[in-house]
Formats: sequence, C-alpha cells, structure tokens
Amino acid sequence: MRVTIVTGMSGAGKSQAIKMLEDLGYFCVDNLPPSLLPVFCEMCEESRKELVALVIDARSGGFLKDFMPGLDKLREKGVPYELVFLEARDEELTRRYKELRRSHPLSPGSGVMAGITKERALLRGIKEQAHKVIDTSELTLRQLREAIISMFGGVGTDGGFPINVVSFGFKYGIPIDCDLLFDVRFIPNPFYVPELRDLSGQGGAVRDYVISNAVTAEFLRMLTEMLGFLIPRYKDEGKPILVIGIGCTGGRHRSVAIGDELNRVLGVGGHRSSVVHRDIDKGGQPSE
Repeated sequence: MRVTIVTGMSGAGKSQAIKMLEDLGYFCVDNLPPSLLPVFCEMCEESRKELVALVIDARSGGFLKDFMPGLDKLREKGVPYELVFLEARDEELTRRYKELRRSHPLSPGSGVMAGITKERALLRGIKEQAHKVIDTSELTLRQLREAIISMFGGVGTDGGFPINVVSFGFKYGIPIDCDLLFDVRFIPNPFYVPELRDLSGQGGAVRDYVISNAVTAEFLRMLTEMLGFLIPRYKDEGKPILVIGIGCTGGRHRSVAIGDELNRVLGVGGHRSSVVHRDIDKGGQPSE
C-alpha cells in the first residue's frame, strides 16, 4: 500500500488535487482528522487498498497537533507515505478567495489576509517535512492536473491508460458520460435468428455470429486504428479516463459482443481497459 497525504494552504488547490488522484484510481478521503491517520491506514491495508490519498489541513483546527505524531506512527509501522504540500503566493490566495466570495476558514470574522498569515504559521513545520511542494500560483487547473498525473499517474499501476468500454441499447438511452460513441446497428442483428434471440453477446454462438461477420471485422480494424491515433492525444490533454460507448438497439447482442472484443484488443495493446454491459439483462423486442 502507498499513501499520499495532501496538505497545504487553503485555496491552493487541495480539493482539486484529491479529485485528480481519485481519477487516477486512488481511494480518497478529504479532511481526515489527523488523529485518525494511523487507524485509517490500517483499515485500508486490511481492505487491500493499494493506492490511498487523503487531505489533512488547517480545517482540523486544534486537532492539527496530532498530524506529526500520526506521521511518526506511520513510520514506526513501516507504512510508506508521501507528504505533498500545495502552496501559493499570498496575493494569489487572496484573489481566489475574493473571486469565490468566501471567508478564510481560520478567520471567518476577519479579513482573508489574517487567515492566510495564521495558517502559514500553523503549517510551517508540516511544510518543512513535505516530500513535494507544488506552487500553484501560476498553474491553471489543466497544468495542475498534468503535474499530478506526472507525479502519481504511474504509481502502483502498469502505466496503461484507463479506458472504460460501455455497451448499451439505444432504446434505453445513451450513457451521459461517454467521450466517444459508436452505433453498431449496421451489423446484422442476432435477435432475428431464432436460436440466438434469447442468448446474450457474452461468448458462445452470439459472439461468433457477430465477430465473424466481415463487416464487424472491418469496423473493429478501423476503430482500433482510430483509437491508436486518439488515445495519445487524450493523454496529452490530461484526460484521466476515456469512456467509449458501443450501442445497438437493445444492448444485449451486438454491442455486448463488440464491447468485449474491443476491451480485449485494448488490453492486449497495454491499456487498463474494462467493460460494462449496461443493458444486457433488459432484453425485449428491438424498437427498429
């Protein structure tokens, strides 16, 4: 198990950073009380969590005194961890707070600058212990994402790009989170073959019927070639995961067989691919 602890100045981007780590496959918790750090890590280890990330910061108030003793306990137990401190200039933090029209958590009744000054003094010792310090003063969200991916994207993984293939039926609606969507209703439908109608596209006769079709083979060849071009560009843009929708009429035959085959091909290509068959159990007469 590897633990990444994100801390730093309020307004420096900790919430965005933890969301980005979650996109990379980390099990994440925001605003964990420092006294719970050793217990939390022990629970994650028992649950076989490989990648864990959490935020501990000045919102803990008086509980922050337990932060350094908690780190000492992790070292005693031999738990590997990395402490990441997010920083920004005072004027930039002030600007961000004014844009959001929020008060600083350490000075709800005073000016933002008073809270920033108090927080810097409170976190000084923690910053000195940090393994990495990221100054977000000049970073856009995209640049912060690129920095997080560069630092942590390959930790505990094979480095492959995560891709989720979703098969579905158009009669039940299009998945809203698809980045790419392909309609495979041009392929002959096994529903109209009596001995295949009640089967699904997961293996067996339906899969053979769909995949052995010459049109399917040509489609998969061209799709794989196009994805070979697109995936590196999505990675360069800092996209954390690519969702590919494969749709047929009912989501039980053609899209399932093609989704499984595409998932296999992507896996062979070194990507961290997975497949979900959203409508496979819904059945029913096609609407076409």
